[in-house]
Amino acid sequence: MVRFELSEPKSLSEACSLLAEYREKAKIIAGGQGLLPLLNHRQIAPNYLVNIKGLPDLEYIVSDGNGHVRIGALTTHRAIEFSPLIKKRYPLLAKMEQVLGCVQTRNWGTIVGNLCAASPTSDPAPVLIALEAIVRVKSVRGERQIPLNEFFTDYLKTALDPDEIVVEIQIPQLPPHTGAAYHKECIRATDSPIASVAVSVTLVEGLGTVGAARIALQAVGPTPLRAREAEEMLIGKKVQHILVDEVAEVAAKKACPISDVYGSAEYKREMVKVAARGALIQAIKRAHVA
Repeated sequence: MVRFELSEPKSLSEACSLLAEYREKAKIIAGGQGLLPLLNHRQIAPNYLVNIKGLPDLEYIVSDGNGHVRIGALTTHRAIEFSPLIKKRYPLLAKMEQVLGCVQTRNWGTIVGNLCAASPTSDPAPVLIALEAIVRVKSVRGERQIPLNEFFTDYLKTALDPDEIVVEIQIPQLPPHTGAAYHKECIRATDSPIASVAVSVTLVEGLGTVGAARIALQAVGPTPLRAREAEEMLIGKKVQHILVDEVAEVAAKKACPISDVYGSAEYKREMVKVAARGALIQAIKRAHVA
């Protein structure tokens, strides 16, 4: 039986103080969708759980004066799925939430909790990396910002120090003529991905060339993977000259999957090609109308 002491801080500062005191002996719990399975399977055995679900002022989706959208740490997947602001500014994010687990999971689980669990099959992670999101973290020592691309360090591990807590996600305003897409290969739509790819493409106005691109792979490595060589193939290319299959082939070379119940490593690499091709085609189409 797993035994732990449950703490329920009344403020963010109190939560930070508890983490500073307990450090590696503590885990944060909010929705618990990622944490409880780890506890049940004895993969972790913390001495303390710090329950932040009741903390005030950490559940919000707002646009700030710089054009960024800020998402509080206790914002649920369901809130993001139905947010008018998210649907207007980042429709891909809202659409992705529709295929993230069942409705009960989306009703209770938080997007920040999903990221902090650092599961290699997370749906939000590659999408938010493609959107150049960052996370703001806090501790008794102060605050810092971490680009989401640098947040995941290994299997189930993040760049967070033991005394730090993620307080919000920040997503920058997308440049004009930017399109983004997410393609997930899976057995059922709400299952974990066998392989998935998120792509964002920004076109240079009036030229029809690619000015910027981000390609993030998921479920084919211990962390999300940036396919930078494939991204570089797109920069400066006329849209009509892009060889989508070649870009997908190069993206798949970045993958380092393992064989498991979902398929062999070779099969998963092929699925990366399928997902990359589908996401790239869709992102280019959306960039044309953005």
